[in-house]
Amino acid sequence: MAYKKSDHYNDALTEKLKAGYHDMLEGLGEDISRDGLLKTPERAAKAMQFLTQGYEQDAAAILRSAMFKEDYSEMVIVKDIEVYSLCEHHMLPFFGKAHIAYIPNGYIVGLSKIPRVVDVFARRLQVQERLTLEVRDVIQDTLQPLGVAVVIEARHMCMMMRGVQKQNSITTTSAFTGEFRNAETRGEFLRLVASKLH
Repeated sequence: MAYKKSDHYNDALTEKLKAGYHDMLEGLGEDISRDGLLKTPERAAKAMQFLTQGYEQDAAAILRSAMFKEDYSEMVIVKDIEVYSLCEHHMLPFFGKAHIAYIPNGYIVGLSKIPRVVDVFARRLQVQERLTLEVRDVIQDTLQPLGVAVVIEARHMCMMMRGVQKQNSITTTSAFTGEFRNAETRGEFLRLVASKLH
């Protein structure tokens, strides 16, 4: 029996994107009839849909699906969350890690939902600054905690592969609400993020 992959994509969008990739490859001077490129427009169309699936997802709904009433009111940190996104300026990848904390105010959330929220916003055309704020704001607005902290560290291929071509630069962005605007609380979060407790 022949191998058949069963991913699901929007057929109309796949065809539209496929035509665009076909024209792009042809415009670059490639021979689009050669074996290696025959299926490239379709593969690229499907890859782009996967990489931008966050447009169809609701981060607040993901959080609400696993909110639990709990008296715990100390800092909860999920760190070293892998981030993969596409820069909206060049549509090249940027990637790194997110570190997120919140201080519950009557509700906690299932821990797996925090990385899922990161993915919702990362799987869109993005800039790192906006990604940081979007993650912070949806956690604050949905959970209504005493505070939220988000730090993202990322490498940007638009700086590494083109332009200034700096291979070792890392961009760090941060955003805080509530108790994390207090220097002592923010300092505790940053120390815990930097430490290797595991």
